[in-house]
Amino acid sequence: MDWYVYQRGSSPIRKVSRKGQRFRLKRNLFILLVICVVAGLLWCASVLGRINSGATTNPMQEADAGIILGMSMWGDEPSPGLKERLDYGLGLYREGKFTRFIVSGGLDKADYKYTEAEGMKNYLVGKGVPETAILLENKSTSTYENLQFSQRVMQTEGLKTAIIVTHTFHGQRAFEIAKELNYSSPELGLTDSKVMSMFKYKTREILAYTKWKMQQLFL
Repeated sequence: MDWYVYQRGSSPIRKVSRKGQRFRLKRNLFILLVICVVAGLLWCASVLGRINSGATTNPMQEADAGIILGMSMWGDEPSPGLKERLDYGLGLYREGKFTRFIVSGGLDKADYKYTEAEGMKNYLVGKGVPETAILLENKSTSTYENLQFSQRVMQTEGLKTAIIVTHTFHGQRAFEIAKELNYSSPELGLTDSKVMSMFKYKTREILAYTKWKMQQLFL
């Protein structure tokens, strides 16, 4: 009888074996977690390096158009960050680097009066740029669409070459997208920011760049 109960009961060897399996499972999960964290940090460091490598084309050649990539509007006015892009693009225009603007960006909020493109046009006109020198692309909601839809404007207007105007932290992704879209010898005109937190915007750009690479890989 005692022998039967012993046979039916829990084996000490089996208990030890189960504990060992749980320990190995936890250890393997921990190792996998560490590998993922390290890989993620290495990827972020690599992307940050690429972001920081963005630079204005030098020497910059004259182009048919300057494409100013949109940022958020603050009500009826361009945000301070967007004004930095506009002012930098305005400087290039006055230097004769291009003769036509393409301002690109859709509606930020449903109750806003102007799209990003319309707000940019109003700003440039207020700085003395003729309305006839400004082309609008006011449907885009992302950097990819900025460049894709602006390319269609260029094709409609018979424009062949462009200088892409944006901030330095945004330049590398914009350039890669332009190459993906088969822009003809795209150039970059990049400005640093004195009004935006680079920690915030570079962190966001790491995520945006990662999303862009995932889209390239799977789509």
